[in-house]
Amino acid sequence: MGNLSTTSDAILTCARSLIVAGGYNGFSYADIADVVGIRKASIHHHFPSKVDLVRTLVARYREEAEAGMAGLELQVSDPLEQLRSYVGYWEVCIADASAPFCVCALLAGQLPVLPEEVALEVRAHFRCLSQWLTSVLERGAGEGRLQLTGTPRAEAEAFMATVHGAMLSARAYGDPKIFALVTAPLLERLAPRSA
Repeated sequence: MGNLSTTSDAILTCARSLIVAGGYNGFSYADIADVVGIRKASIHHHFPSKVDLVRTLVARYREEAEAGMAGLELQVSDPLEQLRSYVGYWEVCIADASAPFCVCALLAGQLPVLPEEVALEVRAHFRCLSQWLTSVLERGAGEGRLQLTGTPRAEAEAFMATVHGAMLSARAYGDPKIFALVTAPLLERLAPRSA
């Protein structure tokens, strides 16, 4: 049973990297089979269709993100530091190319052509991230640790869009430093003037 899990994990890991590199339509089961070193039939055994594979991948990605946010809540109590840690996570991932782009941000740009099952998972990821950011911003404003110019929900959406836009800019310029160039002013703007 452990071997099935390992094969399934390898397929999902490969699909994730292929999606980040080329999007939903930028890979096939043959590509995964070549990288993982298995037959296409083995992939179909784990994931009968590409929709099943990518839906599972996005659901797992969301679960990982939720666990990461929960861990951040436990490790860092200050809302401003939580936001800095979140941005810092992506800055490191982009710099070392371990996760140079959010899979859901990339897929969101392809929503018009995605199967509905995948689109639902992508939207669920965005809702989850927005809810977490909204709660952090709301708490931070209430504690006087964050300075908001709009509602916590509006600020959360702007924060999310800025971080994802910074990923896109870093990719477009081929320069990981662009990410911090875009996100640093965002964090500075949210910090209270007296801090």
